[in-house]
Amino acid sequence: MRRLPHATLACASSLLILMGNLPAAADDRIRIAPFSEARGGKLPAPWRSVGLPGSSKPLTRFDLVPLDGLTVLRVLADHSYANLVHDLPDVVVTRGTQLRWRWRLEQPLPEADLRHRETDDTALKVCLLFNAPAENLGALEQGLLGVARAISGEKLPAATLCYVWDHTLPVGTLLDNAFTSRIRMIVVDSGTKALGQWVSHQQDVTADFRRAFGREFPTLPPLEGVAVGADADNTGGHSVGFVGDVTLSP
Repeated sequence: MRRLPHATLACASSLLILMGNLPAAADDRIRIAPFSEARGGKLPAPWRSVGLPGSSKPLTRFDLVPLDGLTVLRVLADHSYANLVHDLPDVVVTRGTQLRWRWRLEQPLPEADLRHRETDDTALKVCLLFNAPAENLGALEQGLLGVARAISGEKLPAATLCYVWDHTLPVGTLLDNAFTSRIRMIVVDSGTKALGQWVSHQQDVTADFRRAFGREFPTLPPLEGVAVGADADNTGGHSVGFVGDVTLSP
């Protein structure tokens, strides 16, 4: 009887740190502030770091640095957790919309295993946050999400899709977050073969969402945010990576 509150609180924390305080205004544009155009070493608005609510854990560091002739985001996780969140107005994503980014991993997390809570860490991830209708969920999922929203005081997303660089899982693996099924992950890079190299990605947002959440949400919901992150709080590890500009376009 004591496990449900613990699981629900963990769910609320996992969702809250990804979503920050997302606005609800509608807009047809999908513009994500580029790191490469930042000046003075400051993160361009509206990017902001979001940590675990009420936690004393260290925050993952996000810094802008020059690398290979461009300004990029450096992501340093050291026994830490945080996400860099970019709010979007509720954007209707059209069929064929592509998410593009490139990243580079220098120091991986060899002890991480996303299948278990005690090792649920990620060296690099890029996430999409969707304003999905909670009424599409089953009674149990609705209840857990409702309690999580009440605990956090925020309208937590019912669907978050993350692309991750894992250490062992095969590329293409789809799995739930160890703490909540409201976050699902697709492994797009794995292992150490590409360490120290830039790896570019282009993902079909509609196709990936349908693969991850299609049974619950047959219609693609509006996109309300993007996040970049890394965490090493569960394994107590240390990771270093870089992320270039993240874009969404038809």
